[in-house]
Amino acid sequence: MIQLLKPALSGKVFLPALLWCLFSAGASASSHREAPLIANDPLADNTDLYAFRSPDDPNTITIIANYIPAELPFGGPNYSTFGENIRYEIHIDNDASKPGDEIVYRFTFQKVNGDPTTFFNIRLGQENLKVTYTLERSTNGGQSFITIVTNGKVPPPNIGPRSIESGVGLGTTYDALIAGAITSSTTGEKVYCGPADDPFFVDLGGIFDLGDAPRQNGNSRDGLGNYNVHSIVLQIPINVLLKTGASQVPSSILDSDYVIGVWASASRQAIQTLQANGAAPVSSGNWIQVSRLGMPLTNEAVIPIGKKDFWNRLTPYDELADNTLDEYFYNPELALYMDDALFGGAVPAFAALRIQRNSLQGFDFGNGKDGLYGLKGNVALAGTALDDNVFGTLLLPGPGKPRSVDLWPIFHTGVPNVIPYQLATGKFGNPLSAGKPFINNFLPNGGDMLRLNMAVPVTPRDDPKFSAMGIVNAAVLGLTDPAYNANADLQAIPNMDGFPNGRRLEDDVTAIELQAVAGVALAAIGLWYDDYTAGGANPVTPQLVNVLSYRTGVNQNDKPFKTAFPYVATPWSGTEVGQ
Repeated sequence: MIQLLKPALSGKVFLPALLWCLFSAGASASSHREAPLIANDPLADNTDLYAFRSPDDPNTITIIANYIPAELPFGGPNYSTFGENIRYEIHIDNDASKPGDEIVYRFTFQKVNGDPTTFFNIRLGQENLKVTYTLERSTNGGQSFITIVTNGKVPPPNIGPRSIESGVGLGTTYDALIAGAITSSTTGEKVYCGPADDPFFVDLGGIFDLGDAPRQNGNSRDGLGNYNVHSIVLQIPINVLLKTGASQVPSSILDSDYVIGVWASASRQAIQTLQANGAAPVSSGNWIQVSRLGMPLTNEAVIPIGKKDFWNRLTPYDELADNTLDEYFYNPELALYMDDALFGGAVPAFAALRIQRNSLQGFDFGNGKDGLYGLKGNVALAGTALDDNVFGTLLLPGPGKPRSVDLWPIFHTGVPNVIPYQLATGKFGNPLSAGKPFINNFLPNGGDMLRLNMAVPVTPRDDPKFSAMGIVNAAVLGLTDPAYNANADLQAIPNMDGFPNGRRLEDDVTAIELQAVAGVALAAIGLWYDDYTAGGANPVTPQLVNVLSYRTGVNQNDKPFKTAFPYVATPWSGTEVGQ
């Protein structure tokens, strides 16, 4: 047994046992209306982005980009659908040695009315929101495109059983409409575009009520329950996504050549001219990005109101080159409410979440403090990721930027399998020693993207150890489970394929990110909470247990996800909501 954890797993077993119980129980918007300008343009509004190794087809990666927030299922007679004159794009970066995207998928949509003589949307087999799409693919970063799907079908809105199932409607089932809309491209991708239940789950009302999640008085509520979105779902063979020259067989489950970055965007032309005769507006001019999305909750809960529209206009590559927004990750606003020396007492719902102010009796990660910057230039950093000859210029840019070593890289570069970014298992109390590897999704040439290591094995959704807490749960298992903490060797730990190593539909990203703001990643690598005395027997202290046990009050989606492509749940019908 690794010496660091041997005392904790012998004489003082109650805290690790409690930790295990908490995560066993835990197994059972991220960008909705997040900026002032895009809130007025819902058809172009990215709501969520997911990227994961397909659980039933692990030789492929599934990417899901959702648009149009908070669709009312009964929102007739003009139901929501993808917009015309909008470029919906999914961008993939697979090579850190080259600037910009390597692969871009571009979707454009067209609409026609099947029977404009009626106010009903569906009648006698006709649809008045008949939508098709064209899919183009670029493999040279957007310089040129080829068309790989034409006249792709988008299912109509799920209005209700008479419109969908009866003889006076379409005479089918909605799941049959979904199945009929799944197509394969000429280059081998599987594609679905259409309505879906909104897969994001969070108590939006509580969160934006000054952090009242879980609610202190009353029951928490999924603010997106019973709402729909429009999903673009791509399933892409891994070999299509690999960078040029990469081996078709990974060298390990953390092979750097298998790391991709994924982000989504929507663009409109610069000029829209209204027509006096009531005809549709005419678009012209250059294409301007109006919305983008990579990591969940970035623009919603990290970027302040005055910078949100600016953030939406940037690409991840612009963002990395322009450090204007970095300060909000070095000193995140949410951390102010997890620090009793600042405003912790003002947000009682976050009482379990606390920042390390005196980790190992020497390191202060409170806002405005130096974190690990005091070690800058120290010989102890030689060969680690914090060495200026490695990544230290990125990760220790200056004093007063305490979260430059954890939050900033999680959102901007991914995490390398380099000391100190390894589990505390095997470190013998020294966080700057080699530990147990558990993540490598480092891709440092762009800013905010979902980063996914495609070599990491899939955790089956029916695995007893599957957890919506993603990498946080993988870290807990690697620190406390005898199946994984007996040595510091690389092992396939369940949930290494979870957020923030990509993002699965089931991942509770709100709880994970709030725990991350509270310093859980720092604790995982051995920078324990303040109530642990350096050199002590048991680093699993009450503060650590409090952080890991924190939940927002809404822990899963309102509908179960499908077990096969397109994975998103069937959209709510306009007649079933509220029953």
